[in-house]
Amino acid sequence: MKASIGRIVHYQKYGTPGGEHKAEPSPAIITKVINEETQEVQLFVMNPNGLYFNTTPYSAEPKGGHWNWPPMMK
Repeated sequence: MKASIGRIVHYQKYGTPGGEHKAEPSPAIITKVINEETQEVQLFVMNPNGLYFNTTPYSAEPKGGHWNWPPMMK
């Protein structure tokens, strides 16, 4: 798949070392494609603690601080 404006993706949160906050996904919308080759994008991230914008690299597998495509539902 190709990153493009308006696509819904997952932003993977880092979590905390003590486990107070889990390393889990938050929904995000791509607002700008920074680099088509590396799929670095600008994200609008929505999480329970608020909203924020991040320039974020892509990772095929869930990895803290990166975005990935949501899993396919059957």
